[in-house]
Formats: sequence, structure tokens, C-alpha cells
Amino acid sequence: MNQRLATKNFLITILCLFTIGACVSPVQQGNSLKIATSSGLSQGTLNKNIISWEDIPYAIPPEGDLRWKAPRPLVSPELNIEPQEGNGCLQEASIYAGIQGEGIVGQEDCLYLDIKAPVNNLNRRLPVMFWIHGGGNTSGVKDYYDFSELIREHQVLVVTINYRLGPMGWFTHPAIQGLQNGIDKTSNFGTLDIMEALRWVQANIQNFGGDPDNITIFGESAGGNNVLSLLASPMGNGLFHKAISQSGYTTSFTKEEAIGVNEKGIILNHLGSDPVLSNYDLSGYGSIKNLFNKDPKKYGEEYQRYLRSIDGRDLLEIYEKLSKDTYDRLPLLTRDGLVTHINGVSAGLASSQKKNNIPVIAGSNKDELSLWLGSNRYFVKASYPLTKLLPIPKIEFKKEDLYKLWVNARSQGWKLRGVDEPLMELEKAGFNSLYAYRFDWDDQTSSYFADFPNLIGAAHGFEISFITGDFKFGPIGRYVYPKGELRDQMMGTMMSSWASFAKTGIPDTGNGLTWEKFNSKERIFMKLDSDEYLSLDKEMLSLEFILETIRLSSVGTLLEKCLLAEEIFFNIGDRLENEFDEWNQAACSQFDTNFERKKIETNLIKEYGSATVY
Repeated sequence: MNQRLATKNFLITILCLFTIGACVSPVQQGNSLKIATSSGLSQGTLNKNIISWEDIPYAIPPEGDLRWKAPRPLVSPELNIEPQEGNGCLQEASIYAGIQGEGIVGQEDCLYLDIKAPVNNLNRRLPVMFWIHGGGNTSGVKDYYDFSELIREHQVLVVTINYRLGPMGWFTHPAIQGLQNGIDKTSNFGTLDIMEALRWVQANIQNFGGDPDNITIFGESAGGNNVLSLLASPMGNGLFHKAISQSGYTTSFTKEEAIGVNEKGIILNHLGSDPVLSNYDLSGYGSIKNLFNKDPKKYGEEYQRYLRSIDGRDLLEIYEKLSKDTYDRLPLLTRDGLVTHINGVSAGLASSQKKNNIPVIAGSNKDELSLWLGSNRYFVKASYPLTKLLPIPKIEFKKEDLYKLWVNARSQGWKLRGVDEPLMELEKAGFNSLYAYRFDWDDQTSSYFADFPNLIGAAHGFEISFITGDFKFGPIGRYVYPKGELRDQMMGTMMSSWASFAKTGIPDTGNGLTWEKFNSKERIFMKLDSDEYLSLDKEMLSLEFILETIRLSSVGTLLEKCLLAEEIFFNIGDRLENEFDEWNQAACSQFDTNFERKKIETNLIKEYGSATVY
């Protein structure tokens, strides 16, 4: 390198360091682009007209003393960022979450993001779509989702992120919050991770050709919950400009519930010694635990060190030793009055006037629960007639009428509590660009193995593939997403709607049908389906209507109706304990529903070896 070129590059580097977030520093190297960011130099790779920058750190690793603290910005512009393997956050391995292995996988050093953009992205201001993955806020990884087709077809830039999960991302304990100050007193570290990633994007995305003044957050399931949480948060104003919640929900916990709950949500320890951890001695600090129980103020610092000394994988294994029903209800998003409104997400949405210039889409799927119930041996039976040729089970209904009642009621409950009610709360706060949808596409192919349209239909999460253009569902993918015109129509509608919304704040299906705004009086929503059935509709759902349908149904025993009603009252939003206790003249009070659920599962395992087909 000659002296003049070296001097020029040095000046460019100095300029970048002093103008982080505004400096574009591309260096052509074959099919690659190197971009300067506040946390290092990222080398892009080109594949089919899509440039990818992977594993960019957006915060200091939340390890050691930073466990259970707000994320700290990472300022390291000279770092050469290298692609990594396995930097997902700590969680249980699951092919469904996109992170494989056995037992607990991932790491605490996991705050990374990926960026994908179309070629010729530099010196442009592309709409930025910021994806928040789902997985119950206990699982999931950024690498599972590939939005290349959306990017290629609609010229948007997509960011995908990791954020802390489970008890690493949401944790309440007086030895933690009681001894910390400022924002570190929160319980919602995972939510803060998402906010920190958004700050990083605002500061750096222009370097990649993105528009920092046009960022759309979107996510599905827990990702949708996080979208709603960000809208409802007293913090985070100005971090994003549009929002899409796909099958989101508004569940949150009080501080007391987050400190310690049992299977029924009953507080076990008002003093705050975590009821889960208190049963295990992992690192020889048992005496300190006992001292903390006697005098938490005096021994708080020692107890905090104990909590941070526990290996993260061991910590998650402790939580897994709880019953599966309890594990599904781990206290996550907490009403701490800092990151989350003290009265919960719904109250936060209703009081989010400072964000009411943000257009919002919220929706759910027609057959949300079929994703789980369609493989549950309580409702279906499986046989393996072609075992020698294919290890795929043949699935047939065992309780078809009960199955359809359950799926329909729970899906209606999801739409009411996860779509209609959040949008109506936003309406109270003055939001006037609200849009609702229900994803109805169920044009699957029946096969010898299953009647997929009736078994699965428009299941939870099935809409994602029509936004990514990446159709995958294991060995039955060709039946669930059969190639052809109907699939292409749905993909075209979804991509057009999401991309146009990111660009303009108005979803355009591309089919000439105007997507009308949602309001509480009419509750208009778009039925997302193949072209023939794509249409606007209205549905005035209520808990009373859904539960009366269950009560009057000729299908199901009283116990089954109680179990179903409990799910309606307890899921998708905050638990409605009193309402469930009073429902149907308190007929369900004769049952210990947690015991009955465990009994059903135990009997299925005893008879079949597992409660699910797969």
C-alpha cells in the first residue's frame, strides 16, 4: 500500500470513529463489503443478490457481574467481527426453535444481530424491518429466519437479533433488584436487549443503506408479545416507527408473582428467596442462602454473588425440573414500573400516547392451537404402516369434534385477547393507524399420512413462511406448503402487505383490495388467504360469547370444558382467576385442574410412551 493510500485510509478511519452512525466505509473485496460500525468492522458476503453481515455484537456480553443487568453499549469500532457458530442465547435445544443439540445449549454471550440487504444498497435509505423471533421468550435464535426472498422482491433491509431468554432475560429477586440502581433495578433484561439492539440499529443502519428514520419492528408469538411490550413500555420512545404483532399476547406478572409462583400462580415466598433456587445447592453457598432467608438486607451482597456464581446451564436445568405445566408459566415479563407499566401491558398500551403516531398491524391465525393439539395423543392416534420405508406416522383423529371445539375456541380467544383488545387499548391512547388481520390460508394437501387441511390448517406460526419465502416444515413440508398458485398468491399478498406497510405505514395487499383501518366499533380485519378468499370481515368477539359456546356445546365432558375454559381465561393475557372461579356457576371448583392435566399426560405417556406423536 503506498503512502498516499495509507494516509487516505487512516483519515477515513478517524472520520468514522468520530461520526459513528453516519459514516459509510465500504471496501470492495470480491463479492464482499466491509462496513464500519460502532462495535466493529463487519465483512459482508454476497449470495444471490443479497448481502449478509452476520454476528455483529450490539452490546457487551451480559456475563459475570453483568448478568441480570441492563445491556451495556459496546463501543469497539476497530474490532474485526468474525462469523460465529452457536451464539444463540441459553435455552433448551429444539429443532422447532432452530437451535439443535442436546440438553441446554447456547451461551450467555449472545447479544448479536444479523443484517441482510439487497445489492446496490449503499447510499440508499431502505426501509428497515427489525425481526423479533418467537419461542415463548424461552427459546429461539436469529439464524433460523431467512428473509432473503422478501428483501430481494421488495427492496427492504432486514435485521434479526438474539436477546436473553428465560430466567436470564427476565428474573426477579430482591438480592438482584434490591441492590441495583437505575434501570438495573428492572426485571425485564430481555426487553432491554431488544431496545439496545434498536439503538444500535438507529446509530449504524445508515452505513448499510438503511433508513434510521423508518424502522418497523415485527415479530411472531413471543416476538409479537415483545412488539406489544415495546409499544406499551414507558421507555423506548423514538426507537421505531411502525409495528407488526403476529399472534402476540399481553401476559405479564406482578413483582410478587415473579419472585416465586407455583403451578397455580400462588406466591410461595413473600420474602423473596427464589422458591426454585432455594431447593438446590449448586455451588457450596448453602449457608449464605440460609443467612439470606434470615436477614436479606445484611447478607444481600453475598447472596447476589451466589446467584451470579451459578452456571447458566445449571440454572436453566433447575427450571426444567419443574413440571412442564409450571415451566410453561415461568414468570417472564414483569410489571416493574420501569420497562413495563406497573399495571401490565394492556394498561401500558392504553397510556402510550407518546407513541400514538406509530402505525400498527396486529393479527392471529384461524387455527392457532392446531400446531400443538394436532400432535397430541389425547386428540389423535398414530400408526406406522410404512415403518420399513418411512419413519413418518399416519395420523388420524381420535376426538375430532372435541379437537375442533378446542382449536376454534382457543383461536377465537387468541384473536380477542391478542389482537382486538390490544388494538382497542391503543385506540384509547390516540393511535389512528391500526390494522387487524386473521391468517386463514389452509390450502394444504391431504395425503395418506394425514388430512392436513383439517388437522393443521392455518396453524400458529404458519404465516411466517409466506413473509420469508422460505418454506420448511420438516418431512411434511411439501404437504403443509404445497407448491403452486395458491401458495404463490398467499406469499405475494403477505410480502406486499408487510413491505408496503414498512415503506408507507399502509398495508397494500397488491390485489386491489383496500385494507381498512381497525376501530373498536366495527373491528374490521383482513382475512389473509389465497386470492379467491382474500376479504375484509367484522367479528365482535367477547369472552362471554366464546365461553358460552363452550358451556352449551354438546361436545366434551365437564372436566374437558373446564380445562378448555381455564386456557381461555389464563392464556394470551393476564390470568383471570376470579372470572374462571365464577364461570359456569363455579362448576370447575370441584377439579384440581393442574392435577387433571398432569394425570392426562401421565396416562398418555404410560400408554404410548409419549404424550405427543412426534
